[in-house]
Amino acid sequence: MTQLDQLKKHTVVVADTGDFEAMKSYKPQDATTNPSLILQAAQKAEYKAIFDKAVTDGKSGGVNAVMDNLVVAFGLEILKIVPGRVSTEVDARLSFDTEANITKARQIIGQYEKSGISRERILIKIASTWEGIKAAEVLQKEGINCNLTLLFSLAQAVVCAEGGIKLISPFVGRILDWHKKSTGKDFAPTEDPGVISVTQIYNYYKHFGYTTEVMGASFRNKGEITELTGCDLLTISPGLLGELAASEDAITPKLNAANAKSLKIERIGSDEKTFRWLFNEDAMATEKTAEGIRNFAKDIVKLETMVKTALG
Repeated sequence: MTQLDQLKKHTVVVADTGDFEAMKSYKPQDATTNPSLILQAAQKAEYKAIFDKAVTDGKSGGVNAVMDNLVVAFGLEILKIVPGRVSTEVDARLSFDTEANITKARQIIGQYEKSGISRERILIKIASTWEGIKAAEVLQKEGINCNLTLLFSLAQAVVCAEGGIKLISPFVGRILDWHKKSTGKDFAPTEDPGVISVTQIYNYYKHFGYTTEVMGASFRNKGEITELTGCDLLTISPGLLGELAASEDAITPKLNAANAKSLKIERIGSDEKTFRWLFNEDAMATEKTAEGIRNFAKDIVKLETMVKTALG
């Protein structure tokens, strides 16, 4: 049995890609996209028809309408392939604007519902800033499920759980990147700071009985994935899905909800002052969250440039 098949017995496998062919090959339950993945896909010849249709349908509303059409169009195509949910991201430039996040999320859900897709199959991706988490709290009460992305710390995770957020995406590989750069050394999967961070979040959630789902994301190697076997979900790029499918080495679950119950874990506060202080004290989390927002914003601008060119 391949490692991918073994992993699927313990963890929901999600495809982290805008590539439909990869999704068909690896048969994930869900799929996630982000501005960078949509930008990559939109530049490929095989997806030109989707891009052109989004431009034609949104022409009268200008660039913003086309951009909304584009992210939803890719989501709709993905939902023809995966049996579960697709994550669609709100514009990263709204990361510090609670009201704007709420408005944009409602608009995206409205477009999916107009196309006959129920909101249960959509996760709205929002950056894990204080403002983003507060927006997601409001949306959750309206039955709009959210995926809090660019999450690098327990402080962010705790506020998400207290807010009743459906799902979080802690970024394993980007945590590793920061620590490799700051220490100049490599880490074995068992000592990987990203793996340790997600394990801590998972154990905290299960210990205190939170229902928020934990979906490890942004992996740099196969070892990070196998070390997190047993996590609620893992979203994995096509390259690493291929590596898992090519190996038959045995993997065993490392994360376990029952074990987490017996651990000694102290609660941490979730009010704004506590959040801002703990987040500020975590140099890696503050730097990687800010960098992630900047990079997604850059790719949105590139995508908008493509749209402007197409609109003439």
